[in-house]
Amino acid sequence: MSLDPKIAARLKRNPDGLVPAIAQQYDTGEVLMLAWMNDEALHRTLTTGKATYWSRSRAEFWVKGGTSGHVQHVKGVALDCDGDTILLKVDQTGAACHTGDRTCFDAGALDVSLG
Repeated sequence: MSLDPKIAARLKRNPDGLVPAIAQQYDTGEVLMLAWMNDEALHRTLTTGKATYWSRSRAEFWVKGGTSGHVQHVKGVALDCDGDTILLKVDQTGAACHTGDRTCFDAGALDVSLG
C-alpha cells in the first residue's frame, strides 16, 4: 500500500522528495527533534503509529527507537498550511536526540540581541 493520494497531493517536497518532520511531545508541547520523511515514511507512520523517518545519511527508513528503545508513539499528525512541514505529536520514551539528550534542542540557546 502507499500514502493516501489526497495526503500525497497536499505535500510539497524538496528536490529529494523529502518533507521536514518536527516531533513534539503531545502533552507538554516540548519540541523534540526534526527529521525527514518521504511519502513511504509518512505512510508507515500513519499506519503503524510508530514514528518512521528517512535517513538522508544512510538512505534508509528508520523507526525511532528501533535500536535505542527511545520510541515515539504517535498521538497525532498534521501538515502545516503550505504542506511543506509535518508535525508529529508523539509520546517520547527516553531521549529523542541521538546524543542522549531529551531533545535535539538542548545543545545551548543562542543569544538574542534585540534592537
